[in-house]
Order: sequence, then C-alpha cells, then structure tokens
Amino acid sequence: MYKSAVAAALSVSLLAGCTTMDPYTGEQKTSQATKGAGIGALSGAILGSVVAGKGNREEGALAGALLGGAVGGGIGYYQDQQEMALRQELEGTGVRVERVGDDIRLIMPGNITFATDSDRVDSGFYPVLDSVGRVLNKFDKTVIDVEGYTDSTGSDSYNQQLSERRAEAVARYLMSVGVDRLRISARGYGERNPIADNNSVAGRALNRRVEVRIRGTQQ
Repeated sequence: MYKSAVAAALSVSLLAGCTTMDPYTGEQKTSQATKGAGIGALSGAILGSVVAGKGNREEGALAGALLGGAVGGGIGYYQDQQEMALRQELEGTGVRVERVGDDIRLIMPGNITFATDSDRVDSGFYPVLDSVGRVLNKFDKTVIDVEGYTDSTGSDSYNQQLSERRAEAVARYLMSVGVDRLRISARGYGERNPIADNNSVAGRALNRRVEVRIRGTQQ
C-alpha cells in the first residue's frame, strides 16, 4: 500500500477517536468508529488506486483513503455514541447491551418484560422501554428489528405465535413513545436460536427473551 494512503488511513482513524468507555465495566475499548475509519480508508485506497489508473495511482489511493475513512468512521462513530447512551440508560435494568460490528443488540429477558405465558408488556418494564425510546428517537438514522424468542417448552406452533405477539407488543410500545413505525419491524422466531441450554431452568429463562437489534445505515 502506498505510504500516503497508509498515512491517510491512520490519520482518519485518529480523528474518529481511539477508544470508548464501557460504563458497565469501566474498561476502555477500541471504538467502532476507529475500526470503521481504518477499514474504510484502506479499502478506499485500494479502490482509488485501481480507478485512477497507472499514472495517478498515488493520488487516487490518497483520495480513496480519505473518502473511505470518512464513510466508515461516520457510521461507527454514530453507533458508538448511541451505544454509550443506551448503556448509560439501561445500566442496572437487566437489559444486556451488545455490539456486533455497526449493529447494537438489546437483549431483554422474558422474566422482566412479560408475565408467564403473557404477551402484554409488564407495566414495571415501561420505564425501561421509555428509556430505549428516548435514545432511539435521538439517534433516528437507524432501523430497528424487534425479535421474539421462547424456550423449547410447549409446541412449536404455540411458541412461534407467542414469540410473534411478544415482538409485536414491544414494537408497538416503542411506536407509542414516538419511534417512527417505518423504522421498526417485528418478527417471532419461536424456540429457534437459543442462547442457552433448554435442559435447565436457568437456560430456559435466558432463551425466553426479546431482542432489539439497532442497525446503522449509511446516510
């Protein structure tokens, strides 16, 4: 890779910000903005050098690095800020916040969101969803997938229907606090995609959950 392109990639990464603080653990971690900017810059440099042709590869690589870094870093930075806000709002609520690339996933255990065998959101969980709604309304350049899951107890068809109703209940609540319905989709997966062993009480409790996946989009 050309020296100027590499330098541009490093510069964009530094401008995007190196680390973020995890409010749960107090640990510093490399921000997705930094990763995105670096990857975008290097990818842009390669593409720029190819498009520019043999005579101007150095200039093409530099321009591509800067453009690619700006795009990659922008999405990552936006999601970094949203992740931080969600972690602060949801600390101590029982909702787990996970980051996968530019996506943010909120894992809401069934024991705090719904009563047993019910598809009505527990009123005690309203303040938590209010907090989620506030952050989603602030960071409105994302799309939201609400996904319902059950454990393996009961028939497949019943579990599928219950998971769908629970996902739709959470989606409706988020819409009721102002989140644009065009941003939200709801889907049930029944007992598919378990995250724990269904042969134990603790495992089944973890599998009964609603997940809210917040996906970054390029604007």
